[in-house]
Amino acid sequence: MTPARLHALAQAERQRFIQANPQSQALATQSAAHWLFGVPLHWMNDWGTPFALHVAQAQGAWVEDVDGNRRIDFCLGDTGAMFGHAPAPVVQAVARQLQRGCTTMLASADAAWVGAALAQRFGLPYWQSALSASDANRFLLRWVRAATGRRKLLVFNGCYHGTVDDVFVDLVNGQPQQRDSLLGQVQDLTQNTVVVEFNDLQALEQALQGDDIACVLAEPVMTNIGMVLPAQGYWAAAQRLIRQHGAVLIMDETHTLSSGPGGYCRAHGLQPDALVLGKPIGGGVPCAVYGFSAALAERAMQAKRLAPPGHSGIGTTLSANMLALAAMRATLDEVATEAAYAHMLTICTQLADGLRQCIARHQLPWCVTQVGARCEFQFSAVPPRNGSQAQASFNSELEHLIHLALLNRGVMITPFHNMLLACPATRSDDVQTLLRAFDDVLTLLTKP
Repeated sequence: MTPARLHALAQAERQRFIQANPQSQALATQSAAHWLFGVPLHWMNDWGTPFALHVAQAQGAWVEDVDGNRRIDFCLGDTGAMFGHAPAPVVQAVARQLQRGCTTMLASADAAWVGAALAQRFGLPYWQSALSASDANRFLLRWVRAATGRRKLLVFNGCYHGTVDDVFVDLVNGQPQQRDSLLGQVQDLTQNTVVVEFNDLQALEQALQGDDIACVLAEPVMTNIGMVLPAQGYWAAAQRLIRQHGAVLIMDETHTLSSGPGGYCRAHGLQPDALVLGKPIGGGVPCAVYGFSAALAERAMQAKRLAPPGHSGIGTTLSANMLALAAMRATLDEVATEAAYAHMLTICTQLADGLRQCIARHQLPWCVTQVGARCEFQFSAVPPRNGSQAQASFNSELEHLIHLALLNRGVMITPFHNMLLACPATRSDDVQTLLRAFDDVLTLLTKP
């Protein structure tokens, strides 16, 4: 497709969006007077729309905007609502807790239950709570550096672990470089952050040779640069190397919790030293948790005992608030169940298969990758093996057009890339609606 045709299609879709969303446009105009970029979080402008879409309500697998348009939601808050919007057990638990108080900076009656449930489900005995996965990753880095006495962090090229400054280092022509888009950073992150390509065992081993890496922070499957699956046997070998060189392995399962009730690590037999669970663990209520092996927990607690009194730099006043703990208990007990996952995985397999068939029918050189209830189509003929390959397949103008066109046809996918999620409320009919819309969009893109 020529750039001119792509531009013409985008213009037509933008005009269609404008006509269908006058109330959102009016609210966007009002908000521009008081919010940076016209929205309370600038990411809300990343949908490729002429102005921000404004939501009236969200239930289960659908979202209704202020103009009364209902859309089937395969974005689900970019995983934050992995188990659907407003799951009834979480709504009821939060409503009860609101009447009893939200935050006291004291442990609540739910804490012991949640701790035991996390240990049983995810296989790590000790836990702490945070308000987001970004905080959980940030706090874990502090604990691990204190416990090991080492400064350096190793991450994979193209990774994303929330807004943790330390991770924003990429490989550019094979050399580490602080990400150009990172605003306001005054420290040279490359001094303490080492970056290698995912699935490259030789590069990982070489980086670990100095025995100065405190930890490897990773997703078991890269997700935010487009999904990149681990090669066969990669994590078994990587775990041996990491432990051999005295480093700690932190697995960020914020997105790969889509793999099953115990996440990707439990489903695939991985044994991290620490684990991060964000976004969906509270059924949509802002919260996160991070877990420790017994050995790492003891080293972390000893570091705290030996430190001078005062601020640790770990935690916030609202961390582990009573509302969050109530939401986590309801999610773990009644929402993120074996039955819910069985449905989610079945529906997502239908979705991934349908996307592949549609792409093949239109003879496009794209691939589809699935991780549990999460799938993604990428603009490459074969699945990428590392962040550089995934990055090379990006086409932001084409992505924005597809996302906007799908919004105009009553479905939503994640705006930052081409990810789709199935939740317990997603039905086979919803999948068929998405596939019809996707087929319509691909027809526009491919017709002469």
